[in-house]
Amino acid sequence: MVTPTRDLLRLFVLYSFISFACSSLWPLPQQVESSSVQYELIPTVFQFKATGYNSQILDSAFTRYLAIINSLTDSPPQSESVHAPIDTLLGLEVNVLTPNETLNENTIENYTLEITTPYASLVAPTVYGALRGLETFSQLVESSTSKILLINQTNITDFPRFQYRGILIDTSRHYLELDLILQHLDAMAYNKMNVLHWHIVDSQSFPYDSLVYPLLSEKGSWVPNSLSHVYTPSQVQTVISYAHQRGIRVIPEFDTPGHTLSWGKGYPYLLTTCYSIKLDGRVQESLGPINPTLNSTYAFMAAFFAEIARVFPDEFVHIGGDEVPHSCWASNPQVEKWMLENDVRNFSELEQYYVRNILAIVAGLNKKSMVWQDVIDNGVQVLNDTVVEVWEGTWEVEVLKVTALGLRTVLAQPWYLNYISYGSDWITYYAVDPTQFNGSAEQTALMFGGEACLWGEYIDGTNFIPTLWPRASAVAERLWSNENVTNVTDATIRINDLQCRLISRRINAQPVNGPSFCAEEWEPGYKPLW
Repeated sequence: MVTPTRDLLRLFVLYSFISFACSSLWPLPQQVESSSVQYELIPTVFQFKATGYNSQILDSAFTRYLAIINSLTDSPPQSESVHAPIDTLLGLEVNVLTPNETLNENTIENYTLEITTPYASLVAPTVYGALRGLETFSQLVESSTSKILLINQTNITDFPRFQYRGILIDTSRHYLELDLILQHLDAMAYNKMNVLHWHIVDSQSFPYDSLVYPLLSEKGSWVPNSLSHVYTPSQVQTVISYAHQRGIRVIPEFDTPGHTLSWGKGYPYLLTTCYSIKLDGRVQESLGPINPTLNSTYAFMAAFFAEIARVFPDEFVHIGGDEVPHSCWASNPQVEKWMLENDVRNFSELEQYYVRNILAIVAGLNKKSMVWQDVIDNGVQVLNDTVVEVWEGTWEVEVLKVTALGLRTVLAQPWYLNYISYGSDWITYYAVDPTQFNGSAEQTALMFGGEACLWGEYIDGTNFIPTLWPRASAVAERLWSNENVTNVTDATIRINDLQCRLISRRINAQPVNGPSFCAEEWEPGYKPLW
């Protein structure tokens, strides 16, 4: 958890009665002071200027945000200009204080923003803090009834409450096209979220194109021997690079030993043979989870995760570890024989044996592991730098247990966005505070953050974006903003504005508060085939 100084714990939000832009900020910054003084921003004159360390990341961000600001000149007015602007804002000077572009769990995303003339000022320790400040700046600019762009005199000091602010996407149950994932990364950046948890494979399909074990996708994807439902190495790198340019880490998940039926289509020797006896006495065979009793299993996993460590630059790999069906192992006489010979007394111990080996493989590659809470519930002794993701049960009880072990925790359980309910369900997500589990100060400090999860059983390209956004924005604000930002009435107004802003930026976000309208409505671009 990011720990601000005592002075910064205070939240000052001084809304101007004419300042639509200030009252529509999302996520709400830690400190905002805004006046009724307005400046004009002329797109043909306005420019971003790097006054500190410059980089390709910053230059690309300048290009993106200039396009966003320029697009406002064609947008319907967002507010009425009560007073004529007193001056013209010529530009925004961006001062990045260090050249460090490393993106990891310790990356600093703080920034300060001062809107005054002739040049506004954005100061950040890193380029990633500058990205967050640029997003805030873009939200402050508004179009007016006088057909000019306006921005209020504003001072902002901002930083994230939690270091880990993620979204899980599932590309196994339904394949998601590359452009859709990139669109989602843009939406994440607009909400200051910084981790894409890519649950890339599962039992249903294996769309990751492995160079070390090519049969995994050749046989395990939805369309065998085809690249139509596979993420090629080039496409994976496109996702990683696109995310990095927006200050978003990509953490891949390869869940084992369960959830692995697709692995066995290309390499059946990896999986355990399950036996069952039918009523007529015939023996029926099927494949189950990874076979943890074979040395060849760990040789395979060592080579596979070595590839993953090369492909994905993040320091973390999510190794899963949830929902392992012990009944298959129990049906297999070879597994039973191995357990007797190796003094493994039950199937929980067998699962522990497997997970410990995978943790060692990942650590040997200079990577850290994330795991689902099942690993801890099953008694596995994990490494101290392992991050545990809590996804089921009473989350407060589970977090209390995990942090009592001295382990960092990511909260997911209250934020499963694939569960759809009628009405404004975002309010339920908004009400969750990850630190409210009655832990000690030391335990509370181990709350690493959280993530919204969108599992793909009923999610594909047709409903992926609108199911997430702006419902996931409720999680984004909870993980970024001050803990005292809890006013649902205020948030309802701002999330309505956010939905419209996302639509104007070509993110097809759904309405979340009942009947409403956006001045610029979503245009799907439907064209008949005839």
